[in-house]
Amino acid sequence: QVQPVESGGGLVQTGGSLRLSCVVSGSIFSINAMAWYRQTPGKERELVATITSSGGSTNYATSVKGRCTISRDNVKRTLYLQMNSLKPEDTAVYYCNPDRSTKWFGYFDWGQGTQVTVSS
Repeated sequence: QVQPVESGGGLVQTGGSLRLSCVVSGSIFSINAMAWYRQTPGKERELVATITSSGGSTNYATSVKGRCTISRDNVKRTLYLQMNSLKPEDTAVYYCNPDRSTKWFGYFDWGQGTQVTVSS
């Protein structure tokens, strides 16, 4: 089983920026469409952004569109999320995993996630 390792979160003020990273071990990374998700206590995990296996196509939740950019490096087996103009409502634990709205390959656990906290 594969467990992604997320990093890059932190405490920022409203309007600040963060770049999240997620490393996935094994060649299984490059054949999967990947996604960033986020979750706050008591709420369902929310899909934030997706990217195809080649990186050629991306999609974003309405709540982050225009402020976030998802990208990937298949050589480094790393997924990124550049987050700009952060808002308090972006506060959550962020996870990466295959895009589960499409077919994915391999057995992925959920990682520990990385905490993003945006102060007002």
